[in-house]
Amino acid sequence: MKNANGFNFKYFTNDLSAGLVVFLVALPLCLGIALASGAPLFSGIIAGIVGGTIVAFTSKSALSVSGPAAGLTVIVLNAITQLGSYEVFLLAVVLAGLIQIVLGYLKAGIIGYYFPSSVIKGMLAAIGIILILKQIPYALGYDGSQSVGFNFFQAEGGNTFSKILNAINIIHSGALAIACLSLFILILWELPSLKKYIFFKLVPGALIVVILGIIINEWFKVNDPTLYLSGNKLVRLPVANSASEFIGQFTLPDFSALGNIKVYVVAFTIAIIASLESLLSVEAVDKLDPYKRNTPTNRELKAQGLGNLISGLIGGLPLTAVIVRSSANVNAGGKTKLSAIIHGLLLLFSVIGFATFLNKIPLACLAALLLMVGYKLAKVSLFRSMFKLGWEQFLPFIITVIAIQFSDLLKGIGIGMLVSMFFILRNNYKRAYFFHKERHNADETIIIELAEEVTFLNKGSIALTLSHLPDNSSVIIDGSKSHTIDIDVLEIIHNFKNTVELKNIQLELKNIPEFKGLLGH
Repeated sequence: MKNANGFNFKYFTNDLSAGLVVFLVALPLCLGIALASGAPLFSGIIAGIVGGTIVAFTSKSALSVSGPAAGLTVIVLNAITQLGSYEVFLLAVVLAGLIQIVLGYLKAGIIGYYFPSSVIKGMLAAIGIILILKQIPYALGYDGSQSVGFNFFQAEGGNTFSKILNAINIIHSGALAIACLSLFILILWELPSLKKYIFFKLVPGALIVVILGIIINEWFKVNDPTLYLSGNKLVRLPVANSASEFIGQFTLPDFSALGNIKVYVVAFTIAIIASLESLLSVEAVDKLDPYKRNTPTNRELKAQGLGNLISGLIGGLPLTAVIVRSSANVNAGGKTKLSAIIHGLLLLFSVIGFATFLNKIPLACLAALLLMVGYKLAKVSLFRSMFKLGWEQFLPFIITVIAIQFSDLLKGIGIGMLVSMFFILRNNYKRAYFFHKERHNADETIIIELAEEVTFLNKGSIALTLSHLPDNSSVIIDGSKSHTIDIDVLEIIHNFKNTVELKNIQLELKNIPEFKGLLGH
């Protein structure tokens, strides 16, 4: 495929169709993620526009689509509260973009390979659970002016579950009806038996949910005003009557907060998590790509950094490459990056000309969409599959999930990494050499074959093995396959060599370097 990672107008029809589908998927998600992040709803649209234009144009990915991501909602919600204002938070987004650009030039595109998949899957599952728990109140009738909060334990008292119970006490029947119908439609749209029909394949369920939500709420207004949703229970985007008013809707960062250390902590957190999610997403999309094109990861970091820099400068949420929109692009037949750019331009035109229409969308619709997103991130099948992989994978996964629920994203990932490192070190401890533990006859030679890399982490297991070798045996320690043998391990081996006479052990060292650090040498 010529011009594989760029434009090819030969496929314009395919990209136009796919761009329209991605736009229909992205529009409600941009609004919903802004709602879940506790940010102005317009900020989600801004991030979608920047991701669909600036990032799509500068990235070398053929099919990935960038925009506000569910994986960052918990960070954004917590950071806005911690930093005290949205304008200060925007400064952190700008700095995060700069950090990502620097990472790209430092060729840090391989960063994704250093995070265990069990921890990443645990992070995504935890985000899914948090999205579900935090959106239930909105589905029951909470309005957009009432903060649900990210932390499990709330500053004013109570916790996530008590917030849900409070929402049940003030349940709004109209919101509940719309949310339940929306969930039913979204579940129906996922049925494999319906995907064979072109209508269900090309028209996103999210679009149907939004349209029906508006129609039903307008019907409530005429026929049963007690069920009608209004005010803060609806999307509230600013409506511009002129070009100058439209430009005035964008928010600038508060650069006076450059001396606030918390801003840099948030910026670093966003940069790392956004980079990681982007790299994982483009890797997944490359696997879905029928042409199996590879995305240059360092270029992707630079593109994502530029996107976050610009998004933060004009009032948008932080963004990443997003697997939901990207997979929709692939499934809709997108061929080149033009489909992502078309989706970004359609988002821009929608807020210029259709803001009044968008302000009729009930928040209960968006809550239903996010409940489905949360479910897809934290499916029961994911927990089952991780359990089947064994404790070495399941424990870091489930501990990451639990830790994030009761702390925050960064601390939870850190705890998960520590658990994962425990298993890595334990395996390293075990696998520094090859040695069969079965009984040996007196006339048999015991062979201990060292691995390619033997580090100080292995000295405990090697020392233990050497100490348990039977008396009167013949032993060969073979380092032929080793590229590196740590000096600590060499010391143990040569110390053992000096004591074998006491146990009448015949020892032969093969390709074991001399060690000159012993006392008396």
